[in-house]
Amino acid sequence: MKNNLLKITLVAAFTFSFSACVDDLDTEPLNEQTISSASVFDTEDGYRQFLAKLYGGMTLTGQRGEFGLPEISADDEGTTSFMRTYWTAQEISTDEVIAAWNDPGLSDFQNQNWGDNNLYLKLLYQRIFINIAYCNEYIREAGDNLGDLSDDFRSEVVTYIAEAKMLRALYYYYALDLWGNVPFITPEDEVGAFMPQQISRSDLYYHIEEEIELALPDLVDAGMNEYARIDKAMAWTLLAKMYLNAEVYLGVGQDDFDKCLENCNNVIQSGQFSLIPQYQELFLADNHRQRDEIIFPIAEDGNNSRNYGGMTFIIHAAVGGSMDADNEYGIGAGGWSGNRPTTSFVESVFADPSGATDSRAIFHTDGQALEIANPFLFNQGYLCGKYKNISSFGDKGKNSNFVDTDFPLFRLADVYLMYAEAVLRGGSGGNAATALTYVNALRERAYGDNSGNIVAGDLTLDFLLEERGRELYWEAHRRTDLIRFGQFSDGSLTWDWKGGAQEGVATDDHFNLYPLPAFDLGLNTNLVQNTDY
Repeated sequence: MKNNLLKITLVAAFTFSFSACVDDLDTEPLNEQTISSASVFDTEDGYRQFLAKLYGGMTLTGQRGEFGLPEISADDEGTTSFMRTYWTAQEISTDEVIAAWNDPGLSDFQNQNWGDNNLYLKLLYQRIFINIAYCNEYIREAGDNLGDLSDDFRSEVVTYIAEAKMLRALYYYYALDLWGNVPFITPEDEVGAFMPQQISRSDLYYHIEEEIELALPDLVDAGMNEYARIDKAMAWTLLAKMYLNAEVYLGVGQDDFDKCLENCNNVIQSGQFSLIPQYQELFLADNHRQRDEIIFPIAEDGNNSRNYGGMTFIIHAAVGGSMDADNEYGIGAGGWSGNRPTTSFVESVFADPSGATDSRAIFHTDGQALEIANPFLFNQGYLCGKYKNISSFGDKGKNSNFVDTDFPLFRLADVYLMYAEAVLRGGSGGNAATALTYVNALRERAYGDNSGNIVAGDLTLDFLLEERGRELYWEAHRRTDLIRFGQFSDGSLTWDWKGGAQEGVATDDHFNLYPLPAFDLGLNTNLVQNTDY
């Protein structure tokens, strides 16, 4: 059933040290309505509720949703949502998004001029390591209790633990991608405040690989788990993404394109996934119906996952100007007039931004100037209408403020494009003819026929970077993609307001990694800052 994992009743009495280590989770609850790890595993429901907590941490800000028991302190609680801060770091730092808000630290992303005191990076770092701490606690406590469980329920909990390990691997993958060398905490570390050692980027890469391989046998088969829970296909997709970026994480010449193709093939050949006919329906309020293509979503529910991060942020912040917030986007409270694509992205990636030919070009142009001479004026730049709180049947989401639309974190289209790129980069286990078939399948859906199909000579790496932009924009892939293609900081690709100049200028390549936050460097003497920060 959609989103039942987000109907969270668990309230945990957890506190964290400066490195987000769990601080004495065995403390007895202060009142009968609070559940701590001293009692959460007393019932079978407790195991499921805590697992729901782990999944909910991908979008929720606290234990009770809308301004209730926040886990991280911030003036705007919505900015403590993982989905909101991760999307900001992955998108506003690139050509796909420019923000009209002049919030402290936000314009640093579009200018590529952030430092170690950037508030958004601090909140993202805290959120990732708090979520890792929750996963560690689940893995430790549930594992210790396995011998006390009935045979039938023990097998269930073994799967739950494997899912928790995958969530932890996912967060560590994001830490690997964003910061490189980070503090490293495992369930074997004693609870309480301490200063974790720093793990190198390469060692973390191999740790994540090993963690996923160990979890895989205990995961549910591809496409067979409850919606919005992890299965083998999610694990294969995460491995494929990491392997595709191996040269970024390990160094030039240390590629894993063969392994990328192996895992792409695992997903495709499972037979559980296919492209849905209509691109737009992947991003609507009932996109939980599209599990043929969506491999792993971050689930949202307008009544049961209320917060001002996640998809509520992405949809609200994209709406403004002459957009019909209520009837077309399903947000009766109106838009926030925050984010829209850069001029450069619209002009360079889509030959026809009207959407008349390529249905993926979902832009609102009424009353909008294409050129962005002032990034803080929302009426400058075309607006993005990709995500809506409206169903494929035209019905509004159940809540006019908090949305039902799920975030498609991993989907088959990305696997097709990763396959094609790994082939072009020399990986074995795939072939150019199949790669061309996969790319043209995406283009036939986008164009409605074969008029947009390409031939073998058109399938180049430059083309694939643009095609990834067309297919996956605003899905939190762009920063990682641009870095892999050498176009994020000092490459030849520029866009409006990159480097703080309207025409865009190259920046220093140390921005390919984010800085470790100053607050943690000041507290953990084991940490060394990334170069040139």
